[in-house]
Amino acid sequence: MDEQLRIILIIIVSVSIFGLLIFVFVKNYIKSKINILVKREKDKKLK
Repeated sequence: MDEQLRIILIIIVSVSIFGLLIFVFVKNYIKSKINILVKREKDKKLK
């Protein structure tokens, strides 16, 4: 039983770390895309 619990905890921690990394990368990607779009809109309004 102790071995099973350890394996389950390792899986949960691994999935959590992987999910956190994916979240950070996607957040930064979307943030950069939004900044690019905002900059384009500002350039259009200035012209």
